[in-house]
Amino acid sequence: MYRKAVYVSDLQFGMYIAELDRPWTETPFMFQGFYLSTERQLQALRQLCRRVFVDVARSWPEGLAGEALQPAPTPGFQLRGTTAYPGQTALGGEIQVAAGLCAQTMKMLREAFAPLASGSTRLNAAPVQESVKGLAASVVRNPDALLLLSKMRDTSVAAHARALQVCIYMMVFARFLQLERDQIELLGLLGLLQDVGKLRLPDGPLEDEVVKKHVELSAHILGVTSGLPPKLASLALLHHERQDGSGYPRGLKGYQIGLNGSIAAICDRYDELLAPRPYGYGHAPSATVKALLDERGTAFHGPLLEEFIRCVGSFPVGTLVELGSGEIGVVIAENLTQRLKPKVMLLRDGARKVVDLAAKGGEAYRLRRALDQGALQFDPRSLFA
Repeated sequence: MYRKAVYVSDLQFGMYIAELDRPWTETPFMFQGFYLSTERQLQALRQLCRRVFVDVARSWPEGLAGEALQPAPTPGFQLRGTTAYPGQTALGGEIQVAAGLCAQTMKMLREAFAPLASGSTRLNAAPVQESVKGLAASVVRNPDALLLLSKMRDTSVAAHARALQVCIYMMVFARFLQLERDQIELLGLLGLLQDVGKLRLPDGPLEDEVVKKHVELSAHILGVTSGLPPKLASLALLHHERQDGSGYPRGLKGYQIGLNGSIAAICDRYDELLAPRPYGYGHAPSATVKALLDERGTAFHGPLLEEFIRCVGSFPVGTLVELGSGEIGVVIAENLTQRLKPKVMLLRDGARKVVDLAAKGGEAYRLRRALDQGALQFDPRSLFA
């Protein structure tokens, strides 16, 4: 660990404050070590300290630039990578594997997060990373399996179910963007852990300003947990930032948020809007897409949001739909060139039939509407039995 003495007048947002020139107990700071991310923290340091000690290894690169107080805008990031992934494995086989991974991950989250709810500020990183590697491998083989299974949210622990869902969305989107495998895993870890600070909030109804503290709590927990990627803590501060500067905790704008932060913001909001209550607002897919598009270029990065909507489609995998024939089915795969014509498995009595709407014509094979988007009332694995 390399600590550098820095005068308070020279502090930059993104620095990790590891030590003060006075006892921590004489300050209002919750933790002995934190990322400098808000104006309130900076003002408190100016009032209480002459200099502090910064952990250089944990600090953001822009926090060590020594030029501007607010991070300067960075060049526009490239939306798509160049990693080509092989053809998908059969959905029927992959969904069996994915089911085991989901169950293992939920069990792991209950065990890994329990100490945080009891007062600890550190995670056991090894099982978390192992779970994400398994999930990422499944996403690479066939992203539709986890998308379909994730509709069966575990109602026992809402926070864990939401973390898993956001994790899956972020990895599926990263694969769609052809990002490298290690970045898929990094985004999976971020989706799973970026809200972990909520476990340290008081129970019961909370004011918005208190709820917002979960972002910095998450960054602290990830920052002091050994074994996680060093930049994960700083990335956890970004999923509530908005392109127009209206987000928190730092009010970053545009490219200051970066590709990973912009992906996190879109996926987190998408799940919040689409998820059934009590996980979210329970909007239909069409209403969720419209709500996101209404904030294209203001809250969310416009071109990246358009790519995300191409990825998930107008009728996401797992959506229950009614066809023009009156038959009911479940979307099992997207059509990237014709978003209104996905592959649908019809739920006929005693039989299952897959229909590729892009290859069919006529009113009978038109999607009439999406049905209630609550949790699936059956095990998706039974579709392929």
